[in-house]
Amino acid sequence: MSDRSFFEKLHARLDTEEEGLTLGTFVEEAGNQTYGLLVLLLSLPSLIPGLNVPMALLGGSALIGLGLQMIFGSGRPAIPGRLRRQRIHKGKVKEALATFERQLDRLPSGPRRALNRKWMGLWVAWTAFLLFLPVWPLPFGNILPAATLCLLGAALMEERPLWGWIGVIASLGVTIYFGYSFDIILKSLHHFLHWFHAL
Repeated sequence: MSDRSFFEKLHARLDTEEEGLTLGTFVEEAGNQTYGLLVLLLSLPSLIPGLNVPMALLGGSALIGLGLQMIFGSGRPAIPGRLRRQRIHKGKVKEALATFERQLDRLPSGPRRALNRKWMGLWVAWTAFLLFLPVWPLPFGNILPAATLCLLGAALMEERPLWGWIGVIASLGVTIYFGYSFDIILKSLHHFLHWFHAL
């Protein structure tokens, strides 16, 4: 098992906080790992059955903005106050985090080295766009981009270039998968826009 000190800190923080745990709490404590942590935390809910469909829209839109901030060189992410005050469901997040870590343990970790934030921001923004798309009829339509974003977030947090490259390849794979399912996505988008205008 690879040394993932920040994951251990994240679990410890989730274990010690009883009530009122918010996204802003993590942001204030993350330091240099803020971007990676936010990518991970905003992607995890889209892996949780029952939450993945609505959270794919919310998380996807937030992560597009986060990726753009990375591309344009923002040192610290600008996060809306409402998002900072967003409470975190500790039990479900810990469960999703543990599942993700089990999958992460299967991957080689490689040496630690700082990643190019602008390059990673490009792939975060693009993969977040794939997550945002209404692709619910597709098998694993929300799960695949969410899992890829979690991997990109882990790569940023732990400074693992190999994980970053695996995430890039996974994002390209999701892009190809969605491309082959373009007709289904267009129909889903049409139904989504019709529902949105009917509100």
